[in-house]
Amino acid sequence: MRPNYRILLAITALVLIVDQATKILIDRTMELYQSIPVIDGLFSITYLRNKGAAFSFLASFSYRLPFFIAVSLVAVVAIAVTFRKLRDDQRLAAASFALIFSGAIGNLIDRLRLGEVIDFLDVYWKSSHWPAFNVADSAICVGVALLALDALREERRKKDKM
Repeated sequence: MRPNYRILLAITALVLIVDQATKILIDRTMELYQSIPVIDGLFSITYLRNKGAAFSFLASFSYRLPFFIAVSLVAVVAIAVTFRKLRDDQRLAAASFALIFSGAIGNLIDRLRLGEVIDFLDVYWKSSHWPAFNVADSAICVGVALLALDALREERRKKDKM
């Protein structure tokens, strides 16, 4: 098995297990909208359901569920196609795409199972809250940041070869 596929398999398995396990735990042990302070004034575990995308974007759109399922499926396929084209030495890109891939699948599972996504990580400062998120959302964000870093590194490598 190519090294990049080992990276994909390991990261996807880890993210999906942690994402789904934490969502199941929150759903089974907390009431909707219940909040447990972890770091007072900064971070709580708060059980929320999100019918939309990031920041509840399109939450009231009447065709939101088929739309988000279709977008997720297109993203998963696009990432899989792109992943196949990576060179064996592009390990950071492989990890980045694996994080994005697994995050997309994690939230897709929720949409298929529940029609919405469970969010529970609540970061705030006093009364200003960042929109709640979950492990899958975190994987996507970290993956995108690492992909940007990899693109910068790849550009630098190309300039150094010239």
